[in-house]
Amino acid sequence: MTSHPLDRVIWKALTTSQRGLSEGNALARRYIAAVAPFAATMDDSAPSMLALNDLVPPGDRIALTTTSAVEAPPGLIVAMRDTVDQMILDSDIPSRSSVASVTLNKDDVPAMLALTDVTHPGPFGPRTIEMGRYLGIKASGDLVAMAGERMRPDGFTEVSAVCVAPSHRGQGLAAELVQAVTQGIIDRGEVPFLHVFASNTPAITLYQKLGFSRRRQFELTVLTRPPGSG
Repeated sequence: MTSHPLDRVIWKALTTSQRGLSEGNALARRYIAAVAPFAATMDDSAPSMLALNDLVPPGDRIALTTTSAVEAPPGLIVAMRDTVDQMILDSDIPSRSSVASVTLNKDDVPAMLALTDVTHPGPFGPRTIEMGRYLGIKASGDLVAMAGERMRPDGFTEVSAVCVAPSHRGQGLAAELVQAVTQGIIDRGEVPFLHVFASNTPAITLYQKLGFSRRRQFELTVLTRPPGSG
């Protein structure tokens, strides 16, 4: 059976449109640490898993999404396991009135890092903005909500970093931004998708209202090399 391009989404992104943001070899690759912690292997073979060792310096970590649970190769340890739903847009975006959003740039990175530090939407680093287009909503000059694009395998773009400051929740800002980011992806002729923790029922409910449905579930495994180890 032919696999879907999103079954190995990280590998597809790292070896196509976002190869310039990655490092590694033909068996294993990862995003540059300042961009994102995600990594992937060409396949599930032992040599490919062992190749992950060269991508993780002491004290660093990588995150894998796989269709089944994986064990840490020698030299690395499992720091976290969880389950994520991969959702894909399969219907029209519901019509809503838009709030004023702005395209964020590198000058906004400190504010973006501050917002994600408070809201914890997922990994976000000083160079994550290079992965795609990010939109934000500001109030009195302060960034209070944002969403953007992360992994971009050919023909698809992931919606990510959806977050709203606690002081501005309940106003529908997350939905507005997801719709705006999603529409931009569709306008390029690409298919929007996203990842969400399977336990995050409120977020899943929101995404379903916006036309997304679960495509399949993945195992999230975070691997690390302890500080001081070789």
